[in-house]
Amino acid sequence: MRKKKITGVVGARPNFMKMAPLIEALRPFSERIQFQLVHTGQHYDERLSGLMFKQLELPEPDHYLNVGSGSHAQQTARVMIAFEEYCLEEKPDLVLLVGDVNSTLACSLTASKMHIPVAHVEAGLRSFDRKMPEEINRIVTDSLADLLFTTCREADQNLLKEGIPEEKIHFVGNVMIDSLKKFLPKARSPKALTHLNGAPEFGVLTLHRPGNVDDDQILKALIELFIEISENMPLIFPCHPRTADRMRAMGFQFDEPLDENAVRLNGSNLWMTAPLGYLEFIYLLDKARIVFTDSGGIQEEVTVLGTACLTLRDNTERGITIDEGTNLLVGRDPAVIRESFHRVLSNGPCHPRIPEKWDGGTSVEIARILMDWLDGCEK
Repeated sequence: MRKKKITGVVGARPNFMKMAPLIEALRPFSERIQFQLVHTGQHYDERLSGLMFKQLELPEPDHYLNVGSGSHAQQTARVMIAFEEYCLEEKPDLVLLVGDVNSTLACSLTASKMHIPVAHVEAGLRSFDRKMPEEINRIVTDSLADLLFTTCREADQNLLKEGIPEEKIHFVGNVMIDSLKKFLPKARSPKALTHLNGAPEFGVLTLHRPGNVDDDQILKALIELFIEISENMPLIFPCHPRTADRMRAMGFQFDEPLDENAVRLNGSNLWMTAPLGYLEFIYLLDKARIVFTDSGGIQEEVTVLGTACLTLRDNTERGITIDEGTNLLVGRDPAVIRESFHRVLSNGPCHPRIPEKWDGGTSVEIARILMDWLDGCEK
């Protein structure tokens, strides 16, 4: 019997920790399937990507598409062209996609037009804000997918309301948590913490969404607020070089070079670092007293870790992290963020309820469903 070929696609850092446990869960079926990993190169930093692959025990990709950066349209088009060439040559039986980045959208479109079945992990998440590029990516990918794996019951309902047949939907839990649970015992303290001079508590800040970092007025107001907050509690800010360049152009002062050894911003207790490896970053999330973020995945990770989270957005596709976790939506208004910060500190430690099936076994369940589905296709 010919082995079925499953192609897993990663394009950006958030995809890595979702794909890693899936690859591990599929290894026991190596006599029945051939798995290939494709890296589109949507986001690619040789040092950081190499470190992430090593820390997450990911195999070296079988194919690099090397699409690089660009506008959403340029990037999506380049991935589609390169992935079509890959599919024509390799002829996968199933394309396995994770998350909501441009590569997810591009590969779902390409595979569907070539009549190759698509499985989407993390399906059904909705912010109901179509100004977010990720929302468009989610909606289109889910409408094309043959297998939709969801993280929560709310996602199931979103898909059903959009007319997705119930038999395509599988509530399995959260693969991000599979990685978190596996690697948390191996997490290591980043060098950045040595700068905090023994402070008993610290916070973590991440900013990357265009609505927060591409508008100079908004970014300036947020950074000034976090400089102020850092006088109450030191903050570690792993910062993308592009954001650091924008801050430098606004007149914020920090030392060169920006690397894992944190630099102090404007003489405050806001310490900036370059992006960190996965093990270093989850150490920060686990040990922090509070996290300020506009990331989606971080909202999920801190829910399981029990770390307070203030999300710097007006909406979230991960509502379960508010209903059951540690997350609060606070938007971009400095007054609201400041008040929420002090309220979190006065309330004491969080005691969230871990969402259903966020137990570390999601990838194994997905692998079983994929194999049953492939077996059914042969009948």
